[in-house]
Amino acid sequence: MELVERNFGAFFDAPFNAYGPNSLYVSPMKPDLKRFLSDANPLFQPNKKYTYFAVLKDGKAVGRITAHIHEKSNERHQWNRAYFGFFDCIYDLEVARLLLGAAEDWARKQGCTELIGNFNLTAMQQIGIITDGFDNQPYLDQAYNPPYVPKMLEALGYSSTFPMTTFEVDVPAVDIETLLKPHEKEFFKDNDLEWGNIKPRGFAKSLMDTLQILNAGFAQNPMFVPLTKEEFFFQAKDMMWIVDERINSIVYQKSKVGGDGIKQPDECVAVSVCIPDLNPLIKTTKSKLTPLTLFQYLKFKRNRERAIIIFGSVRPDFQGKALGPAMVYHMLSSLKKAGYKKLGITWVADVNRASLRVMEKMNARKLHRSHLFTKPLEARA
Repeated sequence: MELVERNFGAFFDAPFNAYGPNSLYVSPMKPDLKRFLSDANPLFQPNKKYTYFAVLKDGKAVGRITAHIHEKSNERHQWNRAYFGFFDCIYDLEVARLLLGAAEDWARKQGCTELIGNFNLTAMQQIGIITDGFDNQPYLDQAYNPPYVPKMLEALGYSSTFPMTTFEVDVPAVDIETLLKPHEKEFFKDNDLEWGNIKPRGFAKSLMDTLQILNAGFAQNPMFVPLTKEEFFFQAKDMMWIVDERINSIVYQKSKVGGDGIKQPDECVAVSVCIPDLNPLIKTTKSKLTPLTLFQYLKFKRNRERAIIIFGSVRPDFQGKALGPAMVYHMLSSLKKAGYKKLGITWVADVNRASLRVMEKMNARKLHRSHLFTKPLEARA
């Protein structure tokens, strides 16, 4: 076996070789993955504390892992941790030991006292190791791994923490009229609120408004770190090409004309980022851009039936005022009208009781159970 560092070709090939063509695992698109694991990623600025490894067995890539430090997260939450991510591996404890050992050694050299993952690459992206629900197909932005991966982590000294669940909603089966109480439906009649959609036209303005509401609404969530404009646009800039304006929403509070006769800009108060699930398309393309990709996308676009809610957020001063439930009602109504059959929800932590109650209202079924896996790092003599 050979451990190689920053060999992107081996890193990209590893999960395909490890899991085989029949696995439910779906890799990010190759150009996107390469872009994220580069100095161009604002997450790694200014100190560029990241690396990635792959293991070759008889010359074939059979495992991979990333290691990086999210410095703003450590500062905000007073941690001294490094993250591992993209941990994909054949069922071979020695391969896993080599990969995790490389990440641990790298983290020790950075002065960290804990290694925790999966983070691909932050808490606002794919996180966790799947620990149950292995037969369920993941949606875009949901992690996936075979059942033996958590077993190998435990065998190598890692313990599970921060339990989470992903969900799936059978859209046609939801009785949306039960989602809102009569007084909550009044939000749709509020003349001070304007309901709109995120569209390709004016996309940059919508992204800026979305960023502000995301940072404000998620400020108290566990592990959350406010995103900079550079980080958010780096992650989301390509979304304009796949957005379906029928199923997302953005809500503005209309401003009034002041005494000086000047009308101030409307203020964004809520956003729901719901997009088509691209995993079936990505699986078909084998995560690579080819001359056929555009044709495959157009064919996929005509037959898409699955969507994924990336996040929904309400400005704090509008929370608890039924705007959140109204957003859910609006989203499911839009999905039904657009002909979508299934809706995936990215991870919800067990500590997030409010979001879990929303899952119950939608009669969402549990899709995957997942955890973070952590290990303390003792200094080596």
